[in-house]
Amino acid sequence: MVDTIDRNSQTNGSIQNSNATMEEKLDDLRRLFGKSDGDPLRIVGVGAGAWGSVFIAMLQESYGHLREKVLIRIWRRHGRTVDRATAEHLFEVINSREDVLRRLIRRCAYLKYVEARLGDRILYADEILKDGFCLNMIDTPLCPLKVVTNLQEAVWDADIVVNGLPSTDTRQVFHEMRRYWKERLTMPVIISLSKGVEAELEPQPRIITPTQIINSARMVAALTKESATSKAVYFAHCTSEMILITHLLAEEPEKLAGPLLADTYVTLLKGRNAWYGQKLAEGELSLEMGDSIKGKGMIQGVSAVKAFYELLSQSSLSVLHPEDNKPVAPVKLCPILKMLYNILITREFSSEAILQALRDETITDPRDRIKIAQTHVFYKPSLLGQQR
Repeated sequence: MVDTIDRNSQTNGSIQNSNATMEEKLDDLRRLFGKSDGDPLRIVGVGAGAWGSVFIAMLQESYGHLREKVLIRIWRRHGRTVDRATAEHLFEVINSREDVLRRLIRRCAYLKYVEARLGDRILYADEILKDGFCLNMIDTPLCPLKVVTNLQEAVWDADIVVNGLPSTDTRQVFHEMRRYWKERLTMPVIISLSKGVEAELEPQPRIITPTQIINSARMVAALTKESATSKAVYFAHCTSEMILITHLLAEEPEKLAGPLLADTYVTLLKGRNAWYGQKLAEGELSLEMGDSIKGKGMIQGVSAVKAFYELLSQSSLSVLHPEDNKPVAPVKLCPILKMLYNILITREFSSEAILQALRDETITDPRDRIKIAQTHVFYKPSLLGQQR
C-alpha cells in the first residue's frame, strides 16, 4: 500500500515537473515574441486535414490549459459535410469512450450526435473538430479545438502560423494571407508541415517546395507595397532622424524643417532615388550594378548615405546620449542611416534588411528622437565648413 502511494506520488511529481517545464518553455517563447502579461501568444493551424489537425491538437493538449498565455486555433474551409455512415461510426466511438461521453453530455453536445445518427441533421467537419475529433482519424478522439472558417480572422494577428495545407493548396492560401498582413509591423513565424513539391516553368523549369512557395508569397520588402498606414509610420521615423541631423547642420533648424519634409516626401514617391529603392527592393536591380544606372544617371541617395554616415561617425562631433548620458558619435542615434550604409556601401546586409530596420524602429516613438534633437543635439558650424 505504501509502495503504491510512493509510486503515485513520484508519478504525480514527475507530471507536475513536466508541466512546469512546459510552462517555462512557453514563457521563454513568449519572451522571444515580446509578449507582456495579458497578451497571449497566438498560434494558428492553417489546414485541418489529418496531419494538420493532429499537430495542432497535440499543441492544444499540451498547452491549451494555459489560456492566459497561449491561444491555439485552427482554420479550415467551411462546409465540408459528414455522411450518415461516418456520423454513425463517430457515434459508436463516442459511446465507447466514457470520458468523451461525459464531456459531451456536460456540454449538451451529445444530442447533436444522436440526431446525426438518426439522420435528422447534417454534421459539418468543423463541428467535429470543435468537439475534439479529427475527421480523418475518426477512431482517435482528440482534445477540442477552436475552429475558424474565416481566413482573415484566423491569421491577421497570429504570432505563429502552422501550415498543414497540401503543397497544391499552399500557394493560393498564402497569397491570400499576404493581403491580411499588410498592416502588420512584423511577420509571423511560419512552421510548414506541408509535403509534396510543385513544378514551375518560369523563369526556368524547376521544382519548388512548399517552403519556397511560402517565401514567394510573403511580403516583398518594398515600401511601395506597404499599406498607407505603414508608409506613414516609416516616413515619421525617417524624418525624425533627418530632423536630428538638421539640428547639427543648421543654426535655425526650424527654417529647414518644412522644405526638408516636403522634399523628402516627394523623393519617396517620385524621382530616380525612389525608382532605385523600389527596383532594388523588388530584386530587379542588384547592389553590384552600382549607383550609376543606365538611363537614370547617378543615384545621389547612395552617395548621400555614404557622406552623411562618415560625417556623423566622427567622435569629435559627439552628442550626449539621452539614456547612457555619455558622449557618442551622432550616427549612434541614427539606426536607419546605419542600416542603409550597411546595405548600400559595405554590403553587409541585403536590401530586405531596411524594412525590418524600419519595423524595429516602430518600437520607439519618433517624437522621442525629435525631443533628443531639441535637447541634446547642438548646431556644429564645422559640419558645413564654417568656423566660429
